[in-house]
Amino acid sequence: MASYGAASESTKKGAASIRTVGNNSPVLLGDIGTFFRNTSSLKNLKVPQKDLLIFFRQLAVVLQSGVALAQGLDLLAENIANKRFAECIRRISARLNAGEELSLSLKQYPRVFAPIAIGLIEAGEAGGNLDQVLDRLALLMEEQAKVKSQIIGALIYPVLVLVLSLSVSLGLLIFIVPRFKSMFDSIGGELPALTSFMMMLSNLVTTPIFLVGAPIGLVAGTYVFRGYYATKVGRLSVDKTILKVPLFGDLILRSEMSSLCDTLSTLVSSGIPIVEGLERCVTASSNQLIRNAVKRGIVLVEQGQELSYSLDQSRVIPRLAISMIKIGEETGRLSFMLEKLSVFYKRELEATVSALTKAMEPTVIFVVATIVGTIVISLYLPMFGMIQQMGGSR
Repeated sequence: MASYGAASESTKKGAASIRTVGNNSPVLLGDIGTFFRNTSSLKNLKVPQKDLLIFFRQLAVVLQSGVALAQGLDLLAENIANKRFAECIRRISARLNAGEELSLSLKQYPRVFAPIAIGLIEAGEAGGNLDQVLDRLALLMEEQAKVKSQIIGALIYPVLVLVLSLSVSLGLLIFIVPRFKSMFDSIGGELPALTSFMMMLSNLVTTPIFLVGAPIGLVAGTYVFRGYYATKVGRLSVDKTILKVPLFGDLILRSEMSSLCDTLSTLVSSGIPIVEGLERCVTASSNQLIRNAVKRGIVLVEQGQELSYSLDQSRVIPRLAISMIKIGEETGRLSFMLEKLSVFYKRELEATVSALTKAMEPTVIFVVATIVGTIVISLYLPMFGMIQQMGGSR
């Protein structure tokens, strides 16, 4: 097992000022009020995924080098740019010197360290291979970050182009169309239906009511949606709808399956029981439909059913995954099969992102061209009519 003691001199001084009270919870002596204020502040700390990934990878290297865990944490804290995160690591180091285990110390900061990370570290402490587990944890986080970046990369291009097209359309309606309106009013005559509609739309977006009401409506709509999504029914309804959207639904499902298989494979291979591993996978999923499927699977596994059968009952998990998991159970190589499934879904995810990007480019260009072209044509239609009338009068 990892050596917790033998810390640096500064850490020893910090540990000397710690006393265990209650349920083995260390409390600093001296300015107790300051300690509890700082601890409360650090419990609400949020750390970027990239910083956590670097931290766990460096900690694994430190342990593999034979440095004591508490001392290693102290050394890492000195080189962390995020001062609040560095203070969090120092406090964890102090707890280790007070006799607490690493996993228990990490539980004091639930918004920093996810349940999956804590569960893997608990398994590493029990199995005496904490350095290897930390390395696997860093690899898991790296793969999850890669999947997340692929999804963001697939979505950001069409969103940016649509925002740009909306901005151009509003710019034309607010600044250009009113100039043509004054010209058409001075000439007189009946305007084409499309032009009249654009004039009416321009009048609408240039009114004070729209300028004030649109931002308020946007904020109110966002607030209502977030409130609805925060409910169980709302979250389930939205997440179910997302999975049915063409291309995007496949992208999200493959992302969820890649994360589920990768996480469960890492947990099982680290010695964590299936049920506990599934419980931690629930917290790692971002889709409520997948969460419900895993929760139902947990209940059936606890009743003695096989994992493949339990996950299949929800009809959400793809048949390929169910079949591969069943083979893994029958051959006694469940962890290996989950790892291969994760690799497969990562490749499928990359292919889906590529296909989605190629499909979105012409679609977005067509939408932008249609919006801007319709506005421009509506402005020139009356001119075409005037030219025809002038030609006829000759």
